Amino acid sequence: MKRARGRILPPLIAFVGFIATWQLIVWVADYPPFILPGPFVVADRFVTGWLEGIFWSHLLTTISEIAVGFTVGAAAALPTGYVLARSRLADRVMSPYLVAAQAVPILALAPLIALWFGTGLLSRSIIVALVVFFPVAISVMIAIRGIDRRLLEMARSYRVTRRQRITLVEIPAALPGIVGGLRIGITLAVVGAIVAEWTGGEQGMGVLINLARGSLFDIPLLFATLVVIALLGIVLYGSVLLVERYVAART
Repeated sequence: MKRARGRILPPLIAFVGFIATWQLIVWVADYPPFILPGPFVVADRFVTGWLEGIFWSHLLTTISEIAVGFTVGAAAALPTGYVLARSRLADRVMSPYLVAAQAVPILALAPLIALWFGTGLLSRSIIVALVVFFPVAISVMIAIRGIDRRLLEMARSYRVTRRQRITLVEIPAALPGIVGGLRIGITLAVVGAIVAEWTGGEQGMGVLINLARGSLFDIPLLFATLVVIALLGIVLYGSVLLVERYVAART
């Protein structure tokens, strides 16, 4: 019971303090809702937005982009990170290109990808995959390189096969680092999806942000949309934590 309180109370107190500070700023500065709406105004717009069905279609589109892009990006990053960790030649050949690709802002690439592949699910998923790929690959590489060499020497002494060494020794030992990369990747996937939606299209939370601040000029709706995006990121991050615990329990 005490542990549960210790986990819940600090975030709850911080949240209440944040809301109180936000409302105090609005009151003291006397900001109108179209400049800085108060938390209660945003909460009301949040509820009415769900009741009116504004968020549902946009949110489902964004979730679809994240699901496809994160799956593809992580699936490509996991073996790439392992190869970079275990092959000096691959590290020398691929690392400069990976760093160069990561240095190019995704905001600069997004319009080109939309031009080449359209503004549908494919191009947006590609953008999400590119955002996810690099941090997951680097996390896997660092995790594999950080495995205790004594474990590898013990595996060699038992003459295990390469496959057994990977599945029974390396992956369990590197799992915390790998999952850490996936945590980063899933949060960046949300960012990538929003950026991709800014390049065009008719559905998505990024599109709703543009509509709220542009043609609708509904700033409380814009803030409510940001709250939905933040909650989506928290839910996805928590999902990765649950998967981590499940895999750790099985291994």
